[in-house]
This record gives sequence, structure tokens and C-alpha cells, in this order.
Amino acid sequence: MNTIKTTINTSSNEFNSNYAFNKTLVETFRTKQEKSRLTRSDKDITRVKSQGKLLPRERISLLLDQGSPFLELSSLAACNAYNGESPSASCVTGIGSIHGKDILVIANDPTVKGGAWYPLTVKKIVRALDIAIENQLAVVHLCDSAGGFLPLQANLFADKEHAGRMFRNQCILSKLGVKQLAIVFGHCTAGGAYIPALSDYSIMVRGNGAIFLAGPPLVKAATGENVSAEELGGADLHSQISGTCDYAADSEEQAIELGREIVECWSENNRSIYPREDISAPHYSPRELYGIIPNDIKKAYDSREVIARIVDASNFHEFQPDYGKTLVCGYAYIWGFKIGIIANNGVIFNESALKGAHFIQLCDKNKTPLVFLQNITGFMVGKEYERRGITKDGAKFLMAQVGCSVPKITIMCHGSFGAGNYAMCGRAFDSRFIFAWPNHQIGIMGGEQAAKTLVEVKERQLEKKNEKINKREMKEIYDKTLAGFNEQMTAYYSTSQIWDDGIIDPVDTRSCLGIVLTVISKSKFKDLGYGVMRF
Repeated sequence: MNTIKTTINTSSNEFNSNYAFNKTLVETFRTKQEKSRLTRSDKDITRVKSQGKLLPRERISLLLDQGSPFLELSSLAACNAYNGESPSASCVTGIGSIHGKDILVIANDPTVKGGAWYPLTVKKIVRALDIAIENQLAVVHLCDSAGGFLPLQANLFADKEHAGRMFRNQCILSKLGVKQLAIVFGHCTAGGAYIPALSDYSIMVRGNGAIFLAGPPLVKAATGENVSAEELGGADLHSQISGTCDYAADSEEQAIELGREIVECWSENNRSIYPREDISAPHYSPRELYGIIPNDIKKAYDSREVIARIVDASNFHEFQPDYGKTLVCGYAYIWGFKIGIIANNGVIFNESALKGAHFIQLCDKNKTPLVFLQNITGFMVGKEYERRGITKDGAKFLMAQVGCSVPKITIMCHGSFGAGNYAMCGRAFDSRFIFAWPNHQIGIMGGEQAAKTLVEVKERQLEKKNEKINKREMKEIYDKTLAGFNEQMTAYYSTSQIWDDGIIDPVDTRSCLGIVLTVISKSKFKDLGYGVMRF
């Protein structure tokens, strides 16, 4: 492999302007993330502490190996929803290490409405369990939830991807032989009772931990029976009588230490499916990414400059460098793992689509995981390109991507628009992990394009009816559409809806990729094969 030779002038005005812009974006992201993680009312914190409970992040800190990294997922989930009532979607999910074993952690947050599940809470937990299934990751559930948030029950109970999916995913994990541990710190009510019941091992904390399908108020309403939470579903009842719980602990600290002992006994496939080479730092500083990414979503940049700052030794073997030049494909290493990289250098033309499909098939055949670096405006449009079969060639790109069996990881580096999102392995195409930079924008098209399109459609409708075009009305349509698109295209709107697995600092991209590559390197994959391609 050859070392990428940068053409970036780090002293230029353009670089410094970009650097300042992106550094500010990152600082804003860090502030939002810190608020979402830690800002809770004194009343809520006092309530939890008065019960002798730890906060969720305190529990996670005790659970994981001291000093080990914790890759938090979707830290800003629900940040633009529910008037801010559900920071981080009322739970914490992420990947950490217990006795050197990779573990996915799901922790309810009792400081937010008693840990009640909002619709996006359910979506976040389901996504975490999907990750566990795809990567055969053992799971530790830190349970402390009042159950579903009843005012929004219609949006979290009945549909395929609603709360029932959590329990379905737990069953799938068990079928796959992937271990699960539940530590019950508070109430597990109604459907939540099935989380410890479906886990391989369960621990309950005396005094606070409780498991029941219906709590005391509902039991009283349904049967007239007066019963306390401890009598109905406490630790002693479930560990000594019902058998729902395996261990009872006298404190949260004891429960967590017991949980660590249980995980220590679990076997783990430590043999990497993918070969691993020595690790070398990039030749260029990752902090230079701030100066490389433009301060305007419409401006282009050379994706090779990004690659040079995230891969080992800045080495990259480019595939077909003189063909389909708007798509950069090639091989590199990150944290010693060989990967195939597909990155955008402009709109996707026919040649770019064919090149991408070919490269994906090569990576699939030689069992090389794929990393997609998205900065895409879409496929080329127009009469000439339709004549050349851009739709047909784009379909080959999509078919190759879906048919490949190797894991895929996506980084949203800049723009992600139209069908290009799909071709570059957006959420709908089952990337193992998707992370976004703070500058990221996503939409069916750009805001200005959408606004102009809707104005033109309206004008044509009026012309067909021989009605007069009101310029003021057209401007209102334009402004309203543009404002709506601009709001919904932001990285914060996207991550709030859990369209990605979290916003990350561009500087942390290499570390983030290294962690997830380590995780996927131990997971099995299916040989999917390919569908019909039009030639």
C-alpha cells in the first residue's frame, strides 16, 4: 500500500475557516451531549438517591473494567422530541468490557419519569438488541423502569418495531446462544418483567428490586387484593419461591460485583475471524479533519484526505483510480484490521455505480469488511444518463451491497441525499453501525431543491387551471418548505430519531471504527448471495 500524499495547506485561510467552523460544531455537540447525559433536576436525583440507588452511569462505571473504553450509542436520542422530557431517550446503551469480554449494556434511567419507556426509548433498546444479535454480543440489562409511558402507549406497544420487539430480540439472542444477564435495581413492571425472565441469569436488589406483571395499584383494581411491592414481586420471593430470580443482593454494589463474577465465567469467542496486523497511527493528525471538511454542505472535498487521517499509517491501496472517479474505493487497515473503503468524491455516475458494485463483490469474496464514508448528493440525473441506464447501474450497486455477507459500517461525513444514501449503505441497508459527524445533513433532497420543486409543481397546477400565480403565495410555500427541510436535515434531528447510532467527534472516528471492528471481528456472518441484476 502507498501512503496518501496530502495536498492540504494547513496554513491557508480556507483550512483555518473550516477548522474554526467545525471546531465550533463539535463544541456545540459536546455541550448538548453533556446536558443530555448529566442534566437532571435536583428533585429527580434526590428521589433516586433517597432510595439508596446509584445513578445509571454510576452503575455502568462499576460494572465495566476500570479504565476500559465505553462506546456509548445514541447519546442524543430524543434530543428533539417530547419537549426535552426524555434525555438520551431515558436510557443508556453502549459497548464496554467486563473481564476483557465485549459486552453490550442497556441501562434504564430512573431519574427520567422513573425510567418509563417513551416510544424512542423502545426504539433505542430494540436497536441495541439488534446490534447484539448482528454481532453476537452478550448483553447486561440494568433494569429500573416503571414500564411504558402510558400517555403515548399507542406509539410503543402494538406495532412490529414496538416494545414486543425487545422481548422477541431477547428470545433470538437466547436461540443464538448469546448470554444475557439482568440486574434488577428497581421495578420491572408489565412487559418489563420479561426482561429478567428472558435473561440467562438475573440478580435482584432487596428492598428496591421488584418484578411483576401488574404492580400493587393494578392488582388492587383488578382483584381487590392489598399487597406491597416486596410481597408481590420482591427479591426474596423470586429468588426463594418463584425461581424468577437467581440471586438476591443486599445492595446495588453487591449486585454489580456478583454480575461481574457471572460474566467472568462466560466463555467468549476470542478468535478473530478477520486477520489482524500491527497497528500504526495515521501519518497525519486526525484533528486536521476540522480544516478539511467544508463549512458549506454544497462544497466538495477530496475523500482521500479523510481516509489519510483515519487509517493505519495513512496507507491506502486504491482500486480503479482512473475509472468512476467520483467514487473512491480501496483497501486499508484500521487498528490492524483490513477493510475495504467506499467514499464519495461527487455524484454517482454510471461508471461510479459499476465500480462500487464490482469492489463490493471483491470485498465479499475475500471476506473484507466494508466502511462507507458518506458525502453524497445522489445519482446523476438527466436525459443522457437515463439513456445510459443510470437507474439500472444504480440498481446493480444496491444489489451488490445487499447481497454481500461481510459486515458494513457507515460514517456520515457530510451530506447524504436521495438514493445515494441507500447506495452508500444508509440505515435501510443494514449497516452494522452508523455514526454521524456534527456537520452531517440528510434528506430526500436538499432544502432549496425541495422548495423550488414544490413551487414549480404548484405553478404548473395553477397554469393547468388557468389560474393566476400569486408570487406571495409561492414565496410562502418556498420559505415554509425550506425551513422544514433545514430543521429535519440536521444531525441532531437525525440522531434524535435514532436514524444513526450516535453523533461522534470527527477526531474520534478512528477509535470508534477500531472498537466496532474489534467487536465484529469475532462475529459470524451469513453468505447471502445475490439477486437478479439487469445487464
